[in-house]
Amino acid sequence: MKKNLAILGSTGSIGTQALDVVRSHPALFGIEVLTAQTNCDLLIRQAIEFIPNAVVIGNTACYSKVAEALKPYPVKVFTGHESIAQIVEMDRIDLVLSALVGYAGLKPTLSAIAAGKTVALANKESLVIAGDLVMAEAQRKNVLILPVDSEHSAIFQCLAGEQPGAVEKIYLTASGGPFRGKTRNDLSGITREDALRHPNWSMGQKVTIDSATMMNKGLEVIEARWLFNLRPEQIDVIIHPQSIVHSLVQFVDGSIKAQMGLPDMKLPILYALSFPTRIKSDLTRFNFTDFPSLTFEPPDRELFRCLDLAYIAMEAGGNMPCILNAANEVAVHAFLTGRVSFTGIPDVIEHCMKTSFFVQKPCYDDYVATHHETLDRAEVFVSQSLNHI
Repeated sequence: MKKNLAILGSTGSIGTQALDVVRSHPALFGIEVLTAQTNCDLLIRQAIEFIPNAVVIGNTACYSKVAEALKPYPVKVFTGHESIAQIVEMDRIDLVLSALVGYAGLKPTLSAIAAGKTVALANKESLVIAGDLVMAEAQRKNVLILPVDSEHSAIFQCLAGEQPGAVEKIYLTASGGPFRGKTRNDLSGITREDALRHPNWSMGQKVTIDSATMMNKGLEVIEARWLFNLRPEQIDVIIHPQSIVHSLVQFVDGSIKAQMGLPDMKLPILYALSFPTRIKSDLTRFNFTDFPSLTFEPPDRELFRCLDLAYIAMEAGGNMPCILNAANEVAVHAFLTGRVSFTGIPDVIEHCMKTSFFVQKPCYDDYVATHHETLDRAEVFVSQSLNHI
């Protein structure tokens, strides 16, 4: 049967690639809802092509433009962040693809779970910020959460058919980003353009910078802890520059499973949207002779401090990962706008982790308060740092 999809963040990297998947399989997937934050022009084009039941433009200043453009079409138009969280409750939605970036994805993801919808999760921050809350609610509502990140999709596939308790540890692979093998001196003069030049993956700006600092892998470590109910010591990271092995699972008997393929996000997106069925696709096939050597090496945690900060936050638990995430959002934006150096990104995060109020057992309101308080704290630190230059 055709699945009706709600794609939250349809104009971003994951959202546009998900629509490519839908174009390739029109008999299997229908579009019920599309949402965007500010890219109203692309949202309008997507809505005219797919004719969803409804669209939501998060930025209220864009509402009139979207509503006017879609007036000739049978598409309802809503606006505001609350509308994004509410729209996922529509009865006709079978699966919600949460592809929003950052903290903005938490409330809509929780709303989708509360409405009993299957969630294809590309918004790792939902689990970083409030993994205990999200997974407890998913269990209570008997909602399936399907990972979309290539690494977590790989782990999910490797665990198919395995017994609970069979996992000894998992390895999340990382490309190493554009600065693998560099020294601290090399990183001191990194520009915005340098950091946005990823060797293997095509992603949005925020995720690309996170990949360059290795914070993306740190966030994925925390995400994996909740998705697969693992202890921190069961999660390791290994650098794999070719990005062919997407992650590995080591079992208690010593055997290892790996999931492999070319670095194309359409593959884990298709797997999540079509689960539990594997659908034939025309995606490019991996050829072993094109990659005669697959290499692996440990990450340089001293140079890429963001990865260690993520492990520290995961070990601390409570609202510390929420602090880490909020501080990172400010630090990355400050780097992209020229207010913080590349090597200054972890300084902002570390400052917030050391000075923010720690809550051991936070509720939802605590996570909201922590996020906003950390944003303010990080902005003050950035401003003070600029004043001392």
